[in-house]
Amino acid sequence: MSSTSWPAFAGIDWGGEHHQLCVVNHAGKRLTQRRVTHDVVGLADLRHELARFGDRLPIAIERSEGLLVEHLQAHGHALFAVSPRISARARERYKVASIKDDRFDAFVLADTLRHEHQHWHPLSVPSPLLAEIKALTRDRDRLLETQQAVEHQLRMILEAYHPAPVRLFSSVDRQITLSFVLDYPTPAVAGRIKTARMAGFLSRHHYTGRVPAQVLAERMRANLLTGSPGTVAGKSFSAQSFTRLLQLLNSQLAEFDDAIAAAVTEHPDAHIFASFPGVGPITTAVLLAEIGEDRQRYPRPEVLLAEAGLAPVTRSSGRSRSVRFRYAANSRLRESAMWWAYNSMKESPWAADAFRNARDQRGQRYHRALRGLSARWMRILWRCWTDGTRYDPDKHTTAAEHSQTA
Repeated sequence: MSSTSWPAFAGIDWGGEHHQLCVVNHAGKRLTQRRVTHDVVGLADLRHELARFGDRLPIAIERSEGLLVEHLQAHGHALFAVSPRISARARERYKVASIKDDRFDAFVLADTLRHEHQHWHPLSVPSPLLAEIKALTRDRDRLLETQQAVEHQLRMILEAYHPAPVRLFSSVDRQITLSFVLDYPTPAVAGRIKTARMAGFLSRHHYTGRVPAQVLAERMRANLLTGSPGTVAGKSFSAQSFTRLLQLLNSQLAEFDDAIAAAVTEHPDAHIFASFPGVGPITTAVLLAEIGEDRQRYPRPEVLLAEAGLAPVTRSSGRSRSVRFRYAANSRLRESAMWWAYNSMKESPWAADAFRNARDQRGQRYHRALRGLSARWMRILWRCWTDGTRYDPDKHTTAAEHSQTA
């Protein structure tokens, strides 16, 4: 069904326990407005209410994922994800006062969709495999945030009574550091360590670093500070608890990585993303999950760059003109693209040279130059993704010329 033949337009102001529905016709007249619960009965009522106006309705909603979105898409409706910032500006069309009302918000979404649907693109329905990859990558991000928070808390606990483990190895979340905290939880116990005992500890825990046991033993003694007896007793208990928690989170992250790598290898588009220098399994998964499978979603590379926050925003008024950072963007896609660009400099001489020129010749700051390199890679990715072909450095003219002159 084309957008011109839609019988009506719907807006849903979603909530945790209830959703507010509003349906308007082509003239903006409210055809129905009701509240439904977020349960089996409520979603069935919502489905029957929407069916009164057609088998496939356009629906505006301030969400792009979740049970409600999947439920509506499964029944053939076209969903349009509306940014909360856009809906907030749209409310000003009707009321100047900043009043929160679910019924009114649902009407604003429906009526805005009536006006703007020709300029918007509906959410595509992902394949089951893409939905799995998206769920895994986004939940891995949440687990990683928890892991980083626990690492920071453990660091603060150790700094308060036993800072030697913090300074002994490269990072607190490494398995060798966590094993040291569990084996030597107090400064008194750690104070007995000499070179031979340190060597035994390293051998027992399969230490793969290059720092000799003697150097580590001297480093440990140089940082062997201690708190009062009461502080040591309390903090050592906390340190061991947080250490075990961090070990668990590390193992769960490793399991996520394995699950993501297994899912990515099965997706037909994975070879496109994985063919680029600096793109590993996790970066491949995030790029694939956030860009998706719908080639119509990004008709031009500029659209993809704007979505990823790699295209700056130009503001011009009168004699004033400024180019600013684009805050409204898919932050997951931007961070993944930036990480890709950083890694690519280790494998692609062209990428390293492009970044160096941006820094040295154009005087760009570090992150600005990295975003510029990310944008250049993203344009190439868009071409390969649109055509369904792998990246070929020999066809990448500037990269091929660079390799010939290097």
